[in-house]
Amino acid sequence: MDKQLPVEERVALGKSQRKQVPRSSHGDWAPSPDRPDPISLLQAQDEGRLGRLLPIKYGRMLASPFAFLRGSAVVMASDLAASPVSGSQVVLCGDAHLSNFGVFATPERNLVFDINDFDEAYPGPWEWDLKRLAASAVMAGRENGFKEKVCRRLATVVSRNYRRAMRRFLKASILDVWYYYIEADSVLEVFNKYARKSAKHAEKTFKKAEARTRERTLEKLTQVVDGKRQIVNDPPLLERLSDLSTRAQVPQVTEQVMESAWYAYVNSLPEERRRLLARFRVTDVALRVGGIGSVGTRCMISLLEGDTDRDAIILQHKEAGPSALEPYLPKVEYASQAQRVVIAQRLMQAASDIFLGWHHSTLTGIQYYWRQLKDKKGSFDMQRLDKRGMGTYLALCSVCLARAHARTGDAASISGYLGSGTVFDDAIADFAVAYADQTERDYQALVDEVNTGRIVAETGI
Repeated sequence: MDKQLPVEERVALGKSQRKQVPRSSHGDWAPSPDRPDPISLLQAQDEGRLGRLLPIKYGRMLASPFAFLRGSAVVMASDLAASPVSGSQVVLCGDAHLSNFGVFATPERNLVFDINDFDEAYPGPWEWDLKRLAASAVMAGRENGFKEKVCRRLATVVSRNYRRAMRRFLKASILDVWYYYIEADSVLEVFNKYARKSAKHAEKTFKKAEARTRERTLEKLTQVVDGKRQIVNDPPLLERLSDLSTRAQVPQVTEQVMESAWYAYVNSLPEERRRLLARFRVTDVALRVGGIGSVGTRCMISLLEGDTDRDAIILQHKEAGPSALEPYLPKVEYASQAQRVVIAQRLMQAASDIFLGWHHSTLTGIQYYWRQLKDKKGSFDMQRLDKRGMGTYLALCSVCLARAHARTGDAASISGYLGSGTVFDDAIADFAVAYADQTERDYQALVDEVNTGRIVAETGI
């Protein structure tokens, strides 16, 4: 393995990249004359998905321009492909909007705050994640009714805190960066210090996450029928596969098929976790609908039972297709798309679910990644945050993003490029406001398509 250059030289290298790509150039945004139609990009992603669920996807995207942004990572990836980049590469989250951060429990059962979605993860330029987070800040601020100068300031908060965190990480040891995480108490301290009006919401978010145990999940999603626990039917959002096997696009799931999937998944795990799961068996499976942009992909949940009823747990296995970023970046080979998601999550998160693994279906060829469902997970309600609260929340998101990029890229060269001034911060704010305007136009295009009947949408689901 080649020895890295000293930190000082890598900082200088990053600084020298400003000559080829001025920091102010990141503020430029205008759609190119040959910009692909955003609705066509969204519909191209629908290929291979469960068609009967797609109206739910578009109905959820109709909720607001911010909801549209959340469901249109593929559109922004296409737009960012032509944007200036400094040259430093990281593993990108790929969909780093502010609602893809949240609360969850570490294997030690401590609550932390971190990135929590990696479906679109892919190696690429660090600026792409930062620009998506900043644009989402403006969109969320507008949805909350904040003044435009406040929304622009929120985008500046993103860039400033990312820049400052990256400088701290370049000075830290490799292991200190790897071990760094934001625990619940630290989040509450920050809110109490900088956003007291939103501190109560932060505290409630953590309390809800703490109460969202596997026992609570079992109580909500399962019932005992004739002495046997099974998943509750709640169509169209939750449907047992035994009731769906006769429908199109949902092949019959036999005991042999599930056994094959189960062993393929278990074999993707480290030895000690294989031994743990050897004590469980799959007793029921259901199709579950969640999210916005991923609606229509095959997302399953499996009920696992052990020696006694109190051992039961629910695992989610979610379809993994190609990243929305892949067509616009140099090709990177993975054994499977599901493995790509799992590897990215393990690299970018401070602590990951012990059940995180993957399998490739021999029945359909579809790839799935697995994790525990709703295990002490929680998310902030953006509409409950005032402007100080949202700024504080975004500062935390930016630190998590910088940590993830420092773990998978070179903090020294990125920090050298960013510098200590506000030139880059101002540019990112300019971009975020301009791109938020573009997203509102794209959202209106979807509204028009629905109104003309060319796209079917079901709202309120």
